[in-house]
Amino acid sequence: MHRPKMALNLMLRLDSLRASASSSAINNISRMQSTFTISHATKRHPVCGLMFGRQSARPSYEIPRRTFSTEKDTARVEEPSENEKKLTAEMEELRKEATELTEKVKTLDDKYKRALAESENIRRRLTKQIEDAKQFGIQGFCKDLLEVADILGHATEAVPKEEVSERNPHLKNLFEGLSMTRAQLNSVFRRHGLEPVNPLNEKFNPNLHEALFQQEVENVEPNTVVVVSKIGYKLHDRCIRPALVGVAKG
Repeated sequence: MHRPKMALNLMLRLDSLRASASSSAINNISRMQSTFTISHATKRHPVCGLMFGRQSARPSYEIPRRTFSTEKDTARVEEPSENEKKLTAEMEELRKEATELTEKVKTLDDKYKRALAESENIRRRLTKQIEDAKQFGIQGFCKDLLEVADILGHATEAVPKEEVSERNPHLKNLFEGLSMTRAQLNSVFRRHGLEPVNPLNEKFNPNLHEALFQQEVENVEPNTVVVVSKIGYKLHDRCIRPALVGVAKG
């Protein structure tokens, strides 16, 4: 009689334990579902008979991103740092210095070109002066010899042509000697660029002639040289002594 009563008590305790186990399992499953990701495949719990999901192989770890939602944070991001300010100032200084250097280069280049042009002009002037010195360095000496040539000319022209004959051998020899000397002197003059200017019957040229007087001459155009009192000379197209002339009056 006691055995059936004991069996009943055991069954009641088993039912109580089963209910307690079911409640504990349900709580554990709820905690697992809140922590892990549940897959689509499910299984039935062997004790309580509830359906629960299989634990995912990898937990989900997500790092929250930092956001700047306040005006203070935004101002802090947009405000340049001290290094940026320093670099900006240095860049402005370099730009200013580059501009100044560019202007200096332009100025120096202009001065350099002007100096080159000036040196070229000086070189040309010096070359011309050297050439002039070579050509006209004997100008003073030639002017002194012109007086000698004038005297020889007057001497040969003063001898009467009819007296120069075999009857006067001494006069003939003297005349021939003077003529040869005059011819040789004129040859030396031409070799050094000294040429006589005898403008008889030519138009008056104030650059080569010097008018001493004017006279009326029939059938002659005005400003025509009709008398040459003294021949002139030019050295390499430069007049060193004008010819003294008389000009026809208009």
